[in-house]
Amino acid sequence: MTTRPFWLAGAAATGDDEITVTDPYTGKVTGTVAVPSTAQIEQAVAAADAVAAEAAALPAHVRAAALMHVSRRLAERTEEIADIITAESGKPVKWSRGEVGRAVSVFRLAAEEARRDSGELQRLDTDPGGTGRIALIRRVPKGPVLGISPFNFPLNLVAHKVAPAIAVGAPIILKPAPATPMTALVLGEILAETDLPRGMFSVLPMPNERAAPLITDPRLPVISFTGGQFGWELQRLAPHKHVTLELGGNAAAVVLADADLDWAARRIALFGNNQAGQVCIGVQRVIVEDAVYDAFVEQLVRRVEELPTGDPRDPATEVGPMIDEAAAERVAGWVEEAVRGGAELLTGGGRDGVTLAPTVLADAPADSRVVREEVFGPVLVVSRVSGVDAAFAAVNDGDFGLQAGVFTRDVQVAFRAHRELEVGGVVIGDVPTFRADQMPYGGVKKSGVGKEGVRPAMEDLTYERVLVLTGVDL
Repeated sequence: MTTRPFWLAGAAATGDDEITVTDPYTGKVTGTVAVPSTAQIEQAVAAADAVAAEAAALPAHVRAAALMHVSRRLAERTEEIADIITAESGKPVKWSRGEVGRAVSVFRLAAEEARRDSGELQRLDTDPGGTGRIALIRRVPKGPVLGISPFNFPLNLVAHKVAPAIAVGAPIILKPAPATPMTALVLGEILAETDLPRGMFSVLPMPNERAAPLITDPRLPVISFTGGQFGWELQRLAPHKHVTLELGGNAAAVVLADADLDWAARRIALFGNNQAGQVCIGVQRVIVEDAVYDAFVEQLVRRVEELPTGDPRDPATEVGPMIDEAAAERVAGWVEEAVRGGAELLTGGGRDGVTLAPTVLADAPADSRVVREEVFGPVLVVSRVSGVDAAFAAVNDGDFGLQAGVFTRDVQVAFRAHRELEVGGVVIGDVPTFRADQMPYGGVKKSGVGKEGVRPAMEDLTYERVLVLTGVDL
């Protein structure tokens, strides 16, 4: 089995160690990837630092052309890349194909934004002291970026770090998740086909503990991290850096009495369990108005039990394995703990190695981990509320605030949800799992700081620089 090289300042390289990648479903070795040495990591940082001025000065057409090349090549290699995503993450292949399609869009959107990023003119003669003056406001990169990506979307969450960085002219060093590095290395291969200057990108697979020098290196003033609560430690380790954190949540879906119950049951069943529930905005808490609770829960359980579960290479499979057995054991343990505490197990609960049966719990204790923390597994926790007031209070009663979904047809309730729910995004008429890749995406509370989404991320990676022209007749 050939060891995949990593990408060091735009060139393929091998190091002094390897990571073995295992198929979560079969347990078989999927591949091996090279790991950079300490000296090679230093080379990558030095190259990013050295090329920063050149990267920031790249014409828009150069950046846009590189991004469009990546978009086209991802589309051309969809099946190959989807197979790699499934092999290293266990994601059902139908969802892997969808992930490639989203990454195609992310790079296209970034190319479009790079072309239209023209700055802003602001006249200053609105007061006498500004007579004859006009300002040009442009955004410039804060500097080279360290991108740290998770296992659950090994291409699209990488794209959300790499594409905005290239669009603004910022070098990026990407550290993919150790469990799923191969997809990111394919992206590096495609980036190497572009005319981007050497040093503008590196893809460095490594165990997490090796990343400490990257986190604290002052030559990487920006960190973009997606993952678990360890993200807060990054702020402590690098207090003077600009840090963007997307740290997940325990997303709630509210089902009110005027909802289409069949639609709500189908959507919540699917997006609480697809990809084995390993989605930051996957549905976890289901908050149902009392008037429709019994009818809805009956439909929900039926829809959950209908979900095809098993081999991720089967095109029909919706729910595949978890990333590893330790993750599966943890989630199963949380379910058992909730049941011991008084929760009712409506369906599921069983575990076969790395695969958990899609699970629905009712009346879980308010302080149980399946309610308070992020399960990150195929578990739905249903609760009954008296009405809108209690439903919205339940959504806000927690430490996370990434996204929420509200199934209602009442426009007044929709605007109230947007006004009152303490989350980064509110989805009306659908699950909180909906995400369009151009929209601002990020949470509050323990769900993180900053925003992803192509344009919001570009703004996050840059700062405003003002040019004032004097003696201008307007």
